[in-house]
Amino acid sequence: MSTTLTETPRTGDTPKRRLLRGPSWLVTRQHRGALLTLLGAAVLGPIWIVYERSRMKDVLEAAGWPDKNVMSMDFDSDGVNLIISALGALPLLLAVFVGAPLIAGDKEHGTAQLVTTQSVSRGRWVAAKLAWIYGAVLVTAVVLSAVFTWWWKPLRAVFPYDWSSGSIFDITGPVLPALCLFLTAAGITMGVLVRRVLPAMAATLFLSWAFGVFWDEMIVKLASTRTLVYPLQDDMPARLNDALEVDRWVGSADGHLYGWGLCAKTTEKASDACIKEHGIVNNVYEYLEYNQMAGMQWLGAGLLLAGTAVLTAFVLWRVSRRPL
Repeated sequence: MSTTLTETPRTGDTPKRRLLRGPSWLVTRQHRGALLTLLGAAVLGPIWIVYERSRMKDVLEAAGWPDKNVMSMDFDSDGVNLIISALGALPLLLAVFVGAPLIAGDKEHGTAQLVTTQSVSRGRWVAAKLAWIYGAVLVTAVVLSAVFTWWWKPLRAVFPYDWSSGSIFDITGPVLPALCLFLTAAGITMGVLVRRVLPAMAATLFLSWAFGVFWDEMIVKLASTRTLVYPLQDDMPARLNDALEVDRWVGSADGHLYGWGLCAKTTEKASDACIKEHGIVNNVYEYLEYNQMAGMQWLGAGLLLAGTAVLTAFVLWRVSRRPL
């Protein structure tokens, strides 16, 4: 009589189940440096903002705010300027140092060839990379934008920048997350096309700079401008102190408009003669108001997200049709 012995597996030999498996596990392992950096920014950035906000309020309250009209020059704004600069540079840094090397680095180091010889398709692998990177970028940018907006809105009158400047418009509300996603997608696209890390980073840097110039010009086109007519000799109405000037003219009683500097002569007598000759009686001011800011930001964010979707679709199409 023979007996068959079945060996019971030892507990220590049982493989541990991972929380993440497949492409997600590979992506988080491969890009853990970038993901941890973004996590650190999402945690430490708000702490820094809260500290600077508390410091600003202490200085303003010591100067008599809000009972007294305290201008931005009445407090040390070094910390404020540093935070604004850091948030403004965030989309460019993400594009150059996260987006551009994301796929170009895999091509350059041979990772792409290794991964795509396994059972995972190129499209699935790249989709996992994009999902993790986009998710980390979005969470970080949303947190930073929300905390900075919470600081800026009630104290915007004493900030060193107007609401209409790119320095503020681009880092509050939905614009910062949308900008970060769009430029990251642009960097990834450049990496797929160039296929080398350093050239892709250089090209992304130039592209981001060019887009920044274009975007600054686009801001005034995100809403319909308003026009205010007031007598030539009157002071500018107080409501325009917080407005973004788009253009201004001087106008005659019959509604004809002239360039604002038409009668800016060297002498008062010459200016008065010019005004009388052309029948100028009004100032005409074209502007955008602060209450239009939210609509402008959501429209701009929508356009940026649409651009992100187009670039992402192109990347997925490219990697699924052509070898990396």
